[in-house]
Amino acid sequence: MAVSKIRWGILSTAKIAREQIVPAIQQSHNGEVVAVGSRDLATARTFARTLGIPHAYGSYEALLADPDIDAIYNPLPNDGHVPWSIRALHARKHVLVEKPMALNAAEAQTLVDAAHQTGYWLAEAFMYRFHPQHAEVQALLTAHKLGKLATINASFSYALNWAVTDNVRLSPEMGGGGLWDVGCYCVSSIRLLAGQEPDAVSGFARIGSSGVDENFVGVLHFPDDLLAHFECGMRARDEQQYTIVGDKGRLHVDEAFRPDDRPQTIRVMLGDQIETFPIPVVNQYTLLVEDFADAILNKRPPRFPPEEGVQNMRVLDALLLSARERRVISL
Repeated sequence: MAVSKIRWGILSTAKIAREQIVPAIQQSHNGEVVAVGSRDLATARTFARTLGIPHAYGSYEALLADPDIDAIYNPLPNDGHVPWSIRALHARKHVLVEKPMALNAAEAQTLVDAAHQTGYWLAEAFMYRFHPQHAEVQALLTAHKLGKLATINASFSYALNWAVTDNVRLSPEMGGGGLWDVGCYCVSSIRLLAGQEPDAVSGFARIGSSGVDENFVGVLHFPDDLLAHFECGMRARDEQQYTIVGDKGRLHVDEAFRPDDRPQTIRVMLGDQIETFPIPVVNQYTLLVEDFADAILNKRPPRFPPEEGVQNMRVLDALLLSARERRVISL
């Protein structure tokens, strides 16, 4: 009998798993959550009972040892992405790992190499890429709606309470910082929209008392002289958008990364005219997990190859180096 659903194991009881990924898998047509693992058995059992998950394990090792799990979702803090994803691959599991997939490009390549060596699928959980608003934007760009592109601007920020000091996003050792947390979305989207890789970058960071970049601004230069700018951080008002400017017009996406359950409208300004393109409500997390499960079931690569994650980390590495050394970095 052919398998119709992928059996998922959740590596930790992280908030993103509880609020987004587990419900998304449970709503999908080709997946089911069968187990969760935590370093504390009581925590795993509470998580499982709350979300209706059949099995709970008191260690990550026990979860990976379960032969009835096909795929692992890894939402650990950033420093746990590579080591535990590699262990999952060697345990004969396909892996969907949270963004950013690694702490640097070299680590990301090690993870991708492990996926190729084991023969199991690996994908980075950039859910925003599955929202149809971006496919609509790319179709408009392909049709040269804006003419020759001149600039792209993106931003993603949120206001972490100043009283908070123990959040993993504020830990240098665990891969914290605004660039890694939300700036990675800006860089990913800019590269996706540009359709090419930057050849030089410059970055500026505001380092907080935590020791990580709590706000970050970056500039990317592309070979055809397309310029891009982004700002991100954990100590700013909530914002998540991108704007593309060409010699014929301007395109704006209001909620580029977390539209959640709100319908979206792409706005294109051409001279004095404004064209709107309505986008229906979708669950981009469900689209993400359905694509990954379908790749496993049909033995075809995920929509976005893991090498894409290496390329994104390469740009992030250069931006952070630029901010540290106060110079432009050529790629």
